[in-house]
Amino acid sequence: MDKYGNAEDISYKKIIAMVDEELGIVELIEEHPCPNGAQWVIYQYQRTSPLIISAWREGNNHHFILKIDKCRLKLVPSLSAAGIEQVFVKDDNVHIIYAGLAGAGVGVELRKNAENVVDAILHEEGGGSKLGKGVVITPRMEKVIIGIDDTDTKEEGATWVLANEIGKLVEKEGIGYYIDHTIIQLYPGNPDKTQNCVSIALTFAVYPKYKYKIKELIKNHLKEKSLSDKTAMAVYYGITPSKSMKLYTCKAKRGMVSVEEAKAVAMRNNIDIIKIFEKDGGIIGAVAALGLAEHHDIAAKLPDDFE
Repeated sequence: MDKYGNAEDISYKKIIAMVDEELGIVELIEEHPCPNGAQWVIYQYQRTSPLIISAWREGNNHHFILKIDKCRLKLVPSLSAAGIEQVFVKDDNVHIIYAGLAGAGVGVELRKNAENVVDAILHEEGGGSKLGKGVVITPRMEKVIIGIDDTDTKEEGATWVLANEIGKLVEKEGIGYYIDHTIIQLYPGNPDKTQNCVSIALTFAVYPKYKYKIKELIKNHLKEKSLSDKTAMAVYYGITPSKSMKLYTCKAKRGMVSVEEAKAVAMRNNIDIIKIFEKDGGIIGAVAALGLAEHHDIAAKLPDDFE
């Protein structure tokens, strides 16, 4: 590592791999060492590797949706310089094989010191004009999205603040990683709203043994801290919210929807609905938070800007 500079400065900070074996996909999140990440990596990997279904960057976090499969990369300098050639799950770990030319070929070495990496094995040393190849191994994790609504009153409280507190609590307890916090704008004409009519989606990468414990942890925290008697949460286990979930969220942004509609969407998508107290009020918003949890721009829009 010394030949590439200070290890702490150039190492990836964190790597997370969340598995959905039913769909045969992995969501890989890599925290890049540079302040705003590297769009070049996103572009080159997606261009080069047929295993990549989609890829995007949020700050210095690189996201890849990957098929659990293998392929042969046709590496060409500048044009297709680096990519991922195999993804597989073995026991409790995810194995990701990278390959690249020149500077793109030193990536395995730069990932081995990242948080949450079990091991990194260099097969061929890159740099200069050489091919670099190796495998990065991370613990198998699963994705959990939790919608929360109605924790405040007209006089006090803020659901987004309490939700953020919950996200940090999950990390502190060692259950997994707090990946995302999304504010979903719902129908502003709702006569039952407290003020701005939003709900919150929290996204986590969770170690499998804590997959269901996270639900109880958040439920108990909401029971203790919520200021409303209408609080509810909705829990979705999966990497990609379904089309029906997204359509329901869009409908809840445009106008009034019923609790029965929310429950029907939840039943269709194996979403757990949990009333923190006895009333149903927060169920609509909690379920609606899930569909656009990772579509931040759309989630924030008002109905007039949403078409």
